[in-house]
Amino acid sequence: MSTTGKYHTGPMITAVVVAEVLAWGLLLAGWWLLQHEVRFRFDRPDALKALFAGPVLVLIYVLDIIRRDRALARFASEATLPRMVPGISSGRSVLRFMALRHGLGFVVLALAGPLYGTRAEEVKAKGIDVIVAVDVSNSMLCEDLPPSRMEAARRALSQLIDRLRGDRIGIVIFAGDAFVQLPLTADRSAARMFLSTLGPSYMNAQGTAIAEAIEMAQRGFDPESAAGRAIIVITDGEDHEGDAEGAAGRAAEAGIVVHTVGMGTPQGGPLPIRRNGQLQGFRKDGNGNTVVSRLNEAMLRDIAAAGNGRFIRATATSAGLEELVSELKQMDSAETGTYRFTAYEDRFQYPLALGTLLILVGLAIGERRRTNPIRLPWT
Repeated sequence: MSTTGKYHTGPMITAVVVAEVLAWGLLLAGWWLLQHEVRFRFDRPDALKALFAGPVLVLIYVLDIIRRDRALARFASEATLPRMVPGISSGRSVLRFMALRHGLGFVVLALAGPLYGTRAEEVKAKGIDVIVAVDVSNSMLCEDLPPSRMEAARRALSQLIDRLRGDRIGIVIFAGDAFVQLPLTADRSAARMFLSTLGPSYMNAQGTAIAEAIEMAQRGFDPESAAGRAIIVITDGEDHEGDAEGAAGRAAEAGIVVHTVGMGTPQGGPLPIRRNGQLQGFRKDGNGNTVVSRLNEAMLRDIAAAGNGRFIRATATSAGLEELVSELKQMDSAETGTYRFTAYEDRFQYPLALGTLLILVGLAIGERRRTNPIRLPWT
């Protein structure tokens, strides 16, 4: 015990600061080494931001020790302090704080979900087959569905990808022509790769060839598969070419359900011309009149009816896919393939155990010296 009855603030501050610097040095060195280890990663890396609370705790502790030491100096003279406030131990205080502080640090590491080591797993997926036909014609740039019909279509497709877990999904894009952007796959990450770039720049021929898109989507299914099959057409339905209702009817005869999702409003809006994100004006027809694009809701309802499906009209706040996804999930599912993937082994239990142990040790250490203490250099 200190014979002065006061805290040795200088050595205490030095000890906790040095320990903090060493801890961060070891952490950063370990991070750098593990960056080159392909078998290690954190499942929830955002949780690591909580580690920055460590230096804040050190600062609070240092300020509190200084405050308490000044309070003791005001309480009694240096000669009477050992009798008035017996048992003060700078070493115990530091050990208690460091055990608690670094114990919490290890708990944060555990919460981040460290994963180390890999194992190969094979799973069999069951689901349905869905091909989404997305309109990428110029009319999809209309902003009557903020921020634009095209962006609303991307959001709708993103929601479908998220919710069709275990199902296979394919993508057909169309304007004046149609082509397969992504064949049927259970790899949702592959489907997501195309979301940000979907737009009119993909197509040279403009128009809305819905019939061709439905026919191409129909050819993309495996006729031998027992899984339920559905085509979802995301479009504003304007300037349609060919017999879209007939194509939907032929798909229905083959056991394929055709749904339509309408993008836009009946009132419509002009087609903006933008350059580097700046509005330059609006598209005009041959007579110099501003082109106004409108949702062809009646035609899309007819296509959905012919395909034994549903029509859903998207709004600025929702694509209305909840009921559609629920209906898709009621279709007959079948094995869509066997997939091998690499799984990581959870290792959170090790830092959690160490952190828990340090916290328990810190709680067990009192700040008052016992009768026969273990002397530390600054006590």
